[in-house]
Parts: sequence; C-alpha cells; structure tokens
Amino acid sequence: MQIAPSRKPWYRVLYLQVLIAVALGILIGYFWPEFGKSLKPLGDGFVKLVKMMIAPIIFFTVVHGIASMGDLKKLGRVGAKTLLYFEIVSTLALVIGLVVVNVLKPGVGFTPAGETFHASAKALEASHGFAEKAHSLSTSEFLLKIIPDTFLGAFVSGDLLQVLFIAILVAFAIAAMGERGKPVLEVIDYGAKVFFGVMHILVKAAPIGAFGAMGFTVGSYGIGALGKLVWLMAGFYLTAGVFVVFVLGGIAWYSGFSIFRFIAYLKDELLLVLGTSSSETALPGLIDKMQRLGCSRGTVGLVVPTGYSFNLDGTNIYMAMAAVFLAQATNTPLDLQQQISLLLVAMITSKGASGITGAGFVTLAATLQAVPGIPIEALALLVGIDRFMSECRAITNFIGNGVATVVISRLENELSVETLNANLRNS
Repeated sequence: MQIAPSRKPWYRVLYLQVLIAVALGILIGYFWPEFGKSLKPLGDGFVKLVKMMIAPIIFFTVVHGIASMGDLKKLGRVGAKTLLYFEIVSTLALVIGLVVVNVLKPGVGFTPAGETFHASAKALEASHGFAEKAHSLSTSEFLLKIIPDTFLGAFVSGDLLQVLFIAILVAFAIAAMGERGKPVLEVIDYGAKVFFGVMHILVKAAPIGAFGAMGFTVGSYGIGALGKLVWLMAGFYLTAGVFVVFVLGGIAWYSGFSIFRFIAYLKDELLLVLGTSSSETALPGLIDKMQRLGCSRGTVGLVVPTGYSFNLDGTNIYMAMAAVFLAQATNTPLDLQQQISLLLVAMITSKGASGITGAGFVTLAATLQAVPGIPIEALALLVGIDRFMSECRAITNFIGNGVATVVISRLENELSVETLNANLRNS
C-alpha cells in the first residue's frame, strides 16, 4: 500500500508566510510608524538579493531558449508573433488608461500652489536624481542605451535591455555553430540550473523582505488622508483590475483557459510580487511555472524575459493615468491631439522600464520630459503614493507576461487546451 506524501504544515507554505508578513508589516507601520520606517533595510535588502540574480538568470534563460530552438525560421516566427502581441496589448493598456482618467478626472480641483512644484522639484532631483534618470531614458538615446560599454558591463549596470541584447547575440552564435554548439548549450543549461538553485534559496527570505517593505511603506506614508491621491490610486487599481479580468481574461478565454484559474496557479509568485512591489523577484518562478504548465522551454526563454521590457501593461496604464492626472492637477490643458502624442511617446519610453521597483516612476518622468506642457516638477505630488501604485503595476505586468507566454505557446501549437487545463487543475 502506497502512502500519499504528507502536505506541508500551513506555516511552512511560502505564500502564506508572505501574506502573514505583509499583514504584520501593515500593522507595525500603522501603530508604530517610526519602527516601521526603520524596517526599510529588510525590504531593500531582499530586493537587492533578488536583483543580483536577475541578469545571469535572464542571460542563461534567453541563450538556452533561443539557441535550443535550432530552427532559425521558427525563432523569427515566434519573435514576430511575440512582439506584435506585445505592441497590441500594451497600446490597448495605454488607451484604456487615458479613457478612464479622462472620465474620472481625479486631478481636477487639486491646484496646489506653483511654488510647491519648484521647491519639491529641487528636493526630488537632489535626493533621487529623477531628472537625470529620465534623461537617460529619452527616446533619442534609447538605441544607444541598449548597447553596453563592455560585455560584462551589461551585468554590472543592471539594465535588462542590455542583458537581452548580448544574450540574443550569444544565442545566435551558438545556433550558427550547429552540432559543435551542443556542448556549449549543455554548459548554458547547467549554468541556468545553478542560478535557479540559488534563487530558490533566496526566495525563502521573501517573508522577511515583505514584512520590512510593508512596514516602511505604511509607516512613512500612512493609510488615509490622501484625498485626491487616493482617488487616483483607486482609479488605477480599478482600471488595472478591469484590464486583467476583461482584456487579459478575454484573451485567455479565446486561448482556451480561465484567467481566474491561471491567477490561482500563480498565487505564490503574485503574493511575492505584492510583498516586494517588484515583478522581477518572481521572474524565476514564472519561468519555472510556465514550463511546468507545458509551454516549451524555447518559447518561455524568449517570451518571458522579453516581456519584462516590452510588455508592461500595468506600467502603461499607470503612465497614461498619472500623466493626465498631473495635467489636471496643474491646470495644464491637454487636447485630444496632445493626448495622442503622449500615448505615442509612452509607447516608446515604456520599453525602457523593467520590473524593478520605481521604474514606472522614472519612465513617467521621461515621458513628461518628452511631452512639453506638464511641469515635470509636478512629479513631486506622486512620490508619496508611488510605492502603493508600484505594487499594482508589478502585479498587472506579471499576469500580462504569463498570459502572453501561454498565448504564444498556443499559437505555436506547443500546448493543447486539454493539457493546459489539466495542468492548471492539478497544480
């Protein structure tokens, strides 16, 4: 008689640990705000631990995924489908964000004094250097930004686009070697397993990071009394929810699976994203789960990492809503033509943001700088709530990239509806 393996005790389940840690962090930040602020190093430390693993994981995953395809015609076909899908869905996210913020008008009536912007702008630039970062993301320098100064420089800079660039070059070089490239590909495979192993160790510290991050956030900014900013946040969360349920849900339905079952399948990773406000912390878990779902390793290796730079649905919704909110708050008129221009610029600048916490804020600064009219000093209004917005951005981005991976796998006939739903049910 075979004895079924016992389940883990509830207190050893990672997503429950993260959920409890988030709740405790909120309570600490609310009742003991000064102590909550002092927990910031816990959250920052965990994010740094994870971020140090992202570049090598992306490199090994993309190289193996592309080179193992072998058939360069298939690679071109999958890549074209992926980029077309990303552009359509990302643009739709921008349009939806613009429509909602024009209907809700959360910034109308805000009208703070003009000197507030100038004073806050100096503090903002001095403490965070947002103006300098925004300039680095300007459209005129975007292509040069992708090319690293040295091969290893891409790993040091932490720029995901640069890592993708050299990974694609290496993958094509290995693919061109044919049979001689197989030993190299095997080494790449073992390298990926090593870094995933390290990542599994680091993720065990996720509850500590989530506790520190939430304690600091609530302790620093509080929960209530945010007025119009709360209305903006509520509108953003509502819009992101509608986008996930109806847009991504509609795409999922057309591809033969339920968006709600898919979200349940990714619950561990989603709670990790919630606790750290960064979708990068759950990237290795997403890669692993997409492969277990039945998507081919090659497709996962191409779609997931690329999606972290080119398929940022939550960031796009945020940029559209935040930019128009700042225009409303500063009494800056934006007609339809100007908003379309804003959308076109955001389609480009959003490609420079990865899953790093705060990247959406920097990308918004780049967008405002490229679209004259809205005073960039007004960004100071969003500093206090950006952390709360970042969580929703990251979760929406994460779900969008997961759905994209399944959709491309279905388009390539790698994954049947029956296998997909069976794996979702048995997870």
